[in-house]
Formats: sequence, structure tokens, C-alpha cells
Amino acid sequence: MKTHKYIRLLTVAILLIIQVVFLLMIIKEQYTANNVLIVTSIVIITLSVFFGYRYLDLHHHKYNYEKISVVIWVPIGALLCYTINIYLGLGSVLAAGIIGVLASLIPKINSQSNYLKQLPAVIYCGAFVGMSGAQITPSISFVIAAGSITALLYMVSKNLFLGIGGKLGALAFAGVIIVSLIHWLYL
Repeated sequence: MKTHKYIRLLTVAILLIIQVVFLLMIIKEQYTANNVLIVTSIVIITLSVFFGYRYLDLHHHKYNYEKISVVIWVPIGALLCYTINIYLGLGSVLAAGIIGVLASLIPKINSQSNYLKQLPAVIYCGAFVGMSGAQITPSISFVIAAGSITALLYMVSKNLFLGIGGKLGALAFAGVIIVSLIHWLYL
């Protein structure tokens, strides 16, 4: 039971830290002249995110994880979207839209299958990874790695952030950021 609690805490902490750092970098870039405004913005954003996570009921209290047979579709969605985005040159928004529409049709193959009903959201999460430009995701192996990290985050966050918009994009963003950090540190 404690292991589940630590996994949940680690997942929330990773997402919280990535969000706060990203917002702080935006603030720092926009307000280089006025340090008081920067510090005030940082404090307000940090407190808002902290109290949001602390006091809103964003999670179920039981510990469930998504199955590997489901999350394996995250890197597949990322690869498909990346291919349409970069190699076919259709752009990230159109590529994600195509993948999203095609993924939404998968349950129509067999309307009785619970497995197929789970796939559209998972594939669309991967599409968010594949939306990254070539400057951010320079290779197929990078996309596979980012899709795999996103799949891992998706698997452990099944009962987290329920009813909150942006979960799939936040998970994809975290996966790309983590792989970018690893890439930056080791290459």
C-alpha cells in the first residue's frame, strides 16, 4: 500500500515541478525588468498550484494503474502524429487532428470491446507528443522515448487528475520535457 502512495506522490510531484518551472521560465522571460512583479507572480503561481493540488479532490483514493496493453498505444500515437507532422509536412495541429479522428473511429470496429473503447484517449495522448516540432524532437528514437515516458506517466496516473482538462497534454508535455532533459544531460 505504501508503494502505491509513493508512486502517486512521485507522479504528482513530477507534474507539479514541471508545471511550476515552466511557468516560472515564462514569467522570467516576459518580465526581465521588474523583479518585484516577477517575485510576486512566482509566489502567486506557486501557491495557486500547490493549493490546487492539495485541496481539490482531483484523485480517486484507490490505486489503479492502466494496463500495459493499453498504454503501449501512446508511443504508437506519437509516432503516427510525428510522421504526419514532420515527414508529410502537414503541421502539428492537422496531424493531431487526423490522429484524433482516426483514433475516435477505433471503437466502431467492435462496439462490444472494452479494450477498443480505451484506445482513443491513449492514442490522442501520444499525438500530443508527436505534435512537437523537429527542433524539440529531432528523431524517431526521441519520439519513441518521449512516448514511452508519457505512457509510463499515463499508466500510473489513471486515478489522478480526474475531471481536469489538459491531463493528456500535461502528461505528453512532461514526457517530452523529461526526455529533453535526459538528452541535454547526456549528449
